[in-house]
Amino acid sequence: MAINDLVNQIPVREKLLSAPLTPLSEVRLLGSKCSSCGEVSLGEVSSCQNCAGESLTTVPLSVRGTLWTFTVIRNKPPGDFKGQVPMGEGLVELPDGIRVKSPLGGDVERYQIGMELKFVAYPLYVNENGQEVIAFRFDPV
Repeated sequence: MAINDLVNQIPVREKLLSAPLTPLSEVRLLGSKCSSCGEVSLGEVSSCQNCAGESLTTVPLSVRGTLWTFTVIRNKPPGDFKGQVPMGEGLVELPDGIRVKSPLGGDVERYQIGMELKFVAYPLYVNENGQEVIAFRFDPV
């Protein structure tokens, strides 16, 4: 892996995706697990959202989940929206004990609550510095 591969790709949000960002098939969504109460939070966080404990461990989250609920967005949101419409957005329940709000891939007409989904890291856009911004979504299995 060339050093340029690492410099030319950045996560959509810091401390959310595992590094390195190549190959994309090996990138994982990260979470923080509290040592005190076992609560899992999205991304690397410094204190537990449940008990305010400060002893947390960064853990890779599951790559499979279940669609808990969803909506279909048919009109382009205002501002500098980088995606395409129609698009799905859903709450994905992971076996790690967390629900993650996420864009959904695949045909919006085929979404069903309870369907199995898989995590996908993908390039969202290229920023003004020429860096590929890596985002995530969940696609139907």
